Amino acid sequence: QVCAQLCRRPCYCPWVPPRCPRGSPLVLDGCGCCKICARRLGEPCDFLHVCDQSQGLVCDYSSASAGTGGTCNFEDDEEGCEVNGRVYRDGEVFQPSCKIQCHCLDGGFTCIPLCQEDVRLPTPDCPYPRRVEIPGKCCPEWICEAQDQHLLRDARAVSPLLSSPCQEWGTDWSACSATCGLGFATRVSNQNRYCRLETQRRLCMLRPCPALPAAFPAVS
Repeated sequence: QVCAQLCRRPCYCPWVPPRCPRGSPLVLDGCGCCKICARRLGEPCDFLHVCDQSQGLVCDYSSASAGTGGTCNFEDDEEGCEVNGRVYRDGEVFQPSCKIQCHCLDGGFTCIPLCQEDVRLPTPDCPYPRRVEIPGKCCPEWICEAQDQHLLRDARAVSPLLSSPCQEWGTDWSACSATCGLGFATRVSNQNRYCRLETQRRLCMLRPCPALPAAFPAVS
């Protein structure tokens, strides 16, 4: 009965399919007629505007009032995380890039950097340190550039080990750079192998950003 009320035959669809946001594939609407952008986790849905089933999402009407649409949620009501348009299940550990590793938990996620963010100060045996991207390696590395011959060498090979005890020093972690979503916190510390001051950075998230309201296209 619902299908007969909302689905018209023959189908009349736009000539050009809609351009979908990242992570939202083109799917057939609830009538199996026109291609639309699949609704993502937390977005509104109804009979016509279907959720992304490839991510395990269904239209959840449990919290909707009578006559209104639902919200895209996991079929088993399991909480998850959406990062860069991809949905991860609760408890899943994932890497959005080779530089960070994240853990999805209770609808949010926390991440730790996999690359060390240190500051290399000039020393007599490395007067011109420079951090560069190395082909084939994820994390940038410090190299030493000689002033006259411009020779590059691995900074770690020439860093002398400390012979005297290190007096630990460091600042508190700064506030998160973002009020919602993924941000960064930084501090300066010498708690490392060479007792060298370095700027350390870690990912933080105070709370998830609210989902943007999606406008329903007009149904002809």
